[in-house]
Amino acid sequence: MSAAWVAGVTRARGLLSRSPGAPGARQVATAGTLEEALRRLAPFPYWRGLDAGVSLPAAQRAVAATLLWHLRVLAGWLPHRGVECLRLLAAGFEIVNIEARFRQLSSGAQEPSPYALGALATAWHRISRATGPEELRPLLAASTWRDAGGTAAELAVGLRLTAAARTAARVPCAARWSAGRAAILVARERFVHGRELPARAGRPAAQLLGSAYRAPDFRAYQRRLPSAAGWALRGIDEPADLWRAEGRWWGDIEQDGLQMVRRTRYDAIPVVGAVAALSADAWRVRAALELAANGASLEDFDGFGFLA
Repeated sequence: MSAAWVAGVTRARGLLSRSPGAPGARQVATAGTLEEALRRLAPFPYWRGLDAGVSLPAAQRAVAATLLWHLRVLAGWLPHRGVECLRLLAAGFEIVNIEARFRQLSSGAQEPSPYALGALATAWHRISRATGPEELRPLLAASTWRDAGGTAAELAVGLRLTAAARTAARVPCAARWSAGRAAILVARERFVHGRELPARAGRPAAQLLGSAYRAPDFRAYQRRLPSAAGWALRGIDEPADLWRAEGRWWGDIEQDGLQMVRRTRYDAIPVVGAVAALSADAWRVRAALELAANGASLEDFDGFGFLA
């Protein structure tokens, strides 16, 4: 046990204690309007960037940015191994940045300011300086991300599968989450969008899902999934119901994470658990904001088992 791990675990638990949780999200979701929902978020850490009059996408992005800020603060308390874990668990923020930069360079699309990654960046500092898609792709190919090639959609799925495989390999206590996430991602890509995986995404898909990712239909896909991944699709009969699988996935990793946080050890496990629970809380708040903006009722909120 080192002083850095003690400090990091203590800090992680402190961050988690300030989260609104399901009761706070319930209040936000049933606010009736986005403006009232933002007012109800004021007592919680997500107030950063939530000015009156902000749009729903901007509010949801501000919630995600607050989560990232908390992870960056937590990284400052951890030893090198802990920072490595956080960098892998926070990879989604860098992926969003890369996707936005690719769209911007390819089509001139207007994009939000990139997430400030700080010490949690892997290759973003180099990739952000690309001046065209023909320059961005070699930078990706030379980095730990590799380049899935193809369209923006193919790039997105390739990056996410690469991140899941890296996390499963290097953060063993998060391997089950990564495999489950990959199972949902591939199912949505194959059986909802009707797109085959890009060729270079096959390797991380196989690492996590075995031969299932090549299954000809959804039923065969479910049968072939290894147990480490198949749990995420339990009870899902049709691809159209995958949104339920995603909500349940978040609920499962939150419960796993809370159990890990309660462990008396001072090492990576309670920190990883806290990150999972913090991430799930931010996802729930983002969903609650969307429900509020759409004038959701109490029944609408209770329809999301993870939110209730």
